[in-house]
Amino acid sequence: MQAIELIRKQRNAQPLSTAEIDWLVEQYTREQIPDYQMSAWLMAVCLRGLDARATSDLTLAMARSGLELHVRETISPVVDKHSTGGVGDKVTLAVAPLVAACGIAVGKMTGRGLGHTGGTVDKLESVRGFRSELSREEFMQTLLQHHIVLAGQSPELAPADGKMYALRDVTATVESIPLIAASIMSKKLAIGGSHLLLDVKFGKGAFMKNVEQARELATLMVEIGRAAGIHTVAAITAMEQPLGRAVGNALEMAEAIAILRGEGPADVGYLCYHEAAELLMMTGKAANEQAAEQLVEQAVRSGAAVAKLAEVIAAQGGDARQIEQPELLPTAPVRALLMAPRSGYLAGIQAEQLGLASMRLGAGRFKKGEAIDHRTGFILQAKVGDKLEAGQALVEIHARNEGEAEAVREELLRCFSWSDSPVKPGALIYDVIRP
Repeated sequence: MQAIELIRKQRNAQPLSTAEIDWLVEQYTREQIPDYQMSAWLMAVCLRGLDARATSDLTLAMARSGLELHVRETISPVVDKHSTGGVGDKVTLAVAPLVAACGIAVGKMTGRGLGHTGGTVDKLESVRGFRSELSREEFMQTLLQHHIVLAGQSPELAPADGKMYALRDVTATVESIPLIAASIMSKKLAIGGSHLLLDVKFGKGAFMKNVEQARELATLMVEIGRAAGIHTVAAITAMEQPLGRAVGNALEMAEAIAILRGEGPADVGYLCYHEAAELLMMTGKAANEQAAEQLVEQAVRSGAAVAKLAEVIAAQGGDARQIEQPELLPTAPVRALLMAPRSGYLAGIQAEQLGLASMRLGAGRFKKGEAIDHRTGFILQAKVGDKLEAGQALVEIHARNEGEAEAVREELLRCFSWSDSPVKPGALIYDVIRP
């Protein structure tokens, strides 16, 4: 086989065989196919798509590209939760320790930021010393000892996805339903948990811009999970504005800690507690929604939830004091306020544009492997539906220097739309897809 022929076939919408997809993934993982050829194939997938069979083949090939853990054969139930990404989405950081604090093991392999959306690994690495790259032995030891592990992609686990994930981020090949499904599910199959909750986002700040696309992606991933023997449920949730108030790695880490203490913003707190309760019901830990919510509330009130986050941070080499005292997390040297340019009701926030603005401050990557600044980002002082007077604080900018803070002001102002009449925010949870 030749990579150029497979690129040509995909470009011409000719389905690749299972053997061809296996070969392509294997050769790229072994660095026998260069990044520029894989980039071309990924772009052809974005333009031409993949059918269900080819998407499943790609998912399985990526999962088999490294070691497979089969964790449910060692500990069961063991759950995972994954979000398709959004702006200000720190839900996984709260849901994973919440569920573990309620007595259900959580085995999580997560990724870095893609495009304008932040990555869970990047947020975790704002904690000094935290190690996300774990060997198979370290992953299993941490999971068995602490009932929670928050690992990034390593050369051993789904390495094909790790390489392709980084490539997609910088080649405008993120927004593809088959590629998103294969990327997410390959990591899940490589771990081999028993239960998986997917948070499939749609809206201005998500890769899926409307609920129909989100439902297509959710249904595809639930089917892949079912075929692989993983009890998979997908919640379809809105990303019409940033989730919570913090956008940026250390800032979102601090907000996740606040959620675990019952002190976070209402919207993101509600979503975290709802998804934790869903996982408790999926595994049979709670018989119904009321019982699940009581378990979640108890874990928050008792301090067990935030203690579990500190425990896993310490287990993976991080400074747990930064969880116990989030003011110790890294902070940007410059803080500047952006004021409301007019009076009225906040009608909308262009979450994607706000995410891109945070990247310009250093919170995300424009090039593969680029270093990020964990300190930078924004704290929203108002959300959709809030009434403001001209001159009131709209956004707190966290920047590396005064010049960068000043340069982003006009871009930020364009992210906000206004109304003279009251505005009601839309629902957060639109649907739940079950097998």
